[in-house]
Amino acid sequence: MKLIISSVSGKPIYEQIKDQIRAAVLSGELAAGEALPSLRKLAKELRVSVLTVTRAYNELADEGIVENIQGKGTFVMSRGNELMRRRARQRIRRIFDETCTAAKAADIPLLDLMTMLEESYKDRP
Repeated sequence: MKLIISSVSGKPIYEQIKDQIRAAVLSGELAAGEALPSLRKLAKELRVSVLTVTRAYNELADEGIVENIQGKGTFVMSRGNELMRRRARQRIRRIFDETCTAAKAADIPLLDLMTMLEESYKDRP
């Protein structure tokens, strides 16, 4: 897995790390049980603070995507993990809430919004 960090994206580095690892897990690039690089190793490779990588790993653990095992490292959890699914639903619900608020503000009818969601869903692998 190769992570690409952009200092000009405007997005915090820990979020860039987190998003790319989450995408790698959900796509199957990182398999269940696979170890992530150690905090220090990844921080050194990316030339960022260990605290930045720690925050990304801890937030991924909170989402149920990885598991931090004291003294052993950080490992990818199963995609079928119930915690991962529950956290994904919560995250998606928040996004839907924001989307619905924006759609209502723009006076976009529900049917049009549902059509846009369906098109977007079908366009994804």
